Amino acid sequence: MDWGTLAGTALGAVLGVGTTLAAERSRWRRESSARDRAVKQQLYAEYLGALSLTTHRLRDLKRSTGLTREERAKQAGEILGSTDAYHLRYQMLIIAPGHLGDAAEHTFLRIRDLRDRFDGPDVSADPDWSGMMATVSDALDALRAATRSDLAAN
Repeated sequence: MDWGTLAGTALGAVLGVGTTLAAERSRWRRESSARDRAVKQQLYAEYLGALSLTTHRLRDLKRSTGLTREERAKQAGEILGSTDAYHLRYQMLIIAPGHLGDAAEHTFLRIRDLRDRFDGPDVSADPDWSGMMATVSDALDALRAATRSDLAAN
């Protein structure tokens, strides 16, 4: 038997298997990256949606008439809990990169501060409301920009 033929066949087999493994690994990385991006995109959209819905509902509650302070405070707490913002917040803190998790937390805390304004004597006449809304709006804008940036990087 010719050792050259045997060595050539073995080398060909090793190269073929190696090339196939490298191609499979590359495909797996692409698919994994696409799945991770899809999960992040879904989570970011849900979180931003929950925070925006919470802000909208709190703004509507402030405008509502005929409610006592206690009723408004109770409804404000229910609004924040009903939008899944708490649940999504913890997912963001786990999945999102550090800088984005910080922005998500900052935005959530600003909305919670807005909710806490309903514990005051009369939120409908609160002189700080407009400033609080501007702070929330700025935080939401910054979070939106950070999520877009993170998704574009992936």
